[in-house]
Amino acid sequence: MTPDAPADNLAENLSYACSLFPSIAAVCRRVGINRQQFNKYLAGAVRPSRHNMRRICDFFGVTEAELLMEPPRFVELISLRRRPGAEADGAPLGPTLRRLNQFSAPLDRYCGAYFRYFFSYSNPGRIIRSFALLTRRDGHYLWKNIEREDGAPGRAAEVYKYEGMAFWLGERIHVIENECMMSSSITQMMLYPSYSTGIDHLLGIQTGGPLKRGRMPAASRVLLDYLGQNVDPRRAMAQCGIFAPEAIDPRIVERIRNAMPPGAWVFEVEPP
Repeated sequence: MTPDAPADNLAENLSYACSLFPSIAAVCRRVGINRQQFNKYLAGAVRPSRHNMRRICDFFGVTEAELLMEPPRFVELISLRRRPGAEADGAPLGPTLRRLNQFSAPLDRYCGAYFRYFFSYSNPGRIIRSFALLTRRDGHYLWKNIEREDGAPGRAAEVYKYEGMAFWLGERIHVIENECMMSSSITQMMLYPSYSTGIDHLLGIQTGGPLKRGRMPAASRVLLDYLGQNVDPRRAMAQCGIFAPEAIDPRIVERIRNAMPPGAWVFEVEPP
């Protein structure tokens, strides 16, 4: 391998990874690197700084060594990670999730659509309202969450999709989801159930990491606002986005505010 080969590999592999997204501009916005600077990486003219390399690797879910490997091997690596996993018996779950599903109590009354509210990990002080859907299929409770972020004037909105599964374990609702495009991030959410006749709000804590700030581990309060089982997804999605707290129902803002009371040693959520 010539001294220039790693740089050539980087440019080609980076180009391939970007091709899996709607546009290079969308990647730049989500990684948080200037488009002009990013184009230099794609052209092989400049190698990213250590800080930017870490941000790029975090975003695509690879290591620096993997990003510099021979392009055919890199393509194979990404293809394997993106390929839907199928069990030999045709079940959509791995052995661990299948075991959890066996112990899970029914969640039928919670099936339906929700608005999901939490303070954004990547946009300090702003609140994300996303559209979530819990459905039952073949005895499994499937979870889908869609986030929408308005683009700059003249640009289309960015959409992030997450899929996962829900379980009722230990008198709590657990949701495990991952980002669909690269499957490089996992969010775990634990919610209090609703003990009233109808479902209003589900409150809990979620863990994850921002896509734009180096994937630093983070936790936040989260609230699910139940919309019902007969909801127009397009109309609901039109109401989603990133908002200032003043634009959200103050009762919701108060319940998702990430404040730790004096004397507390761990981040907790009081029962609703």
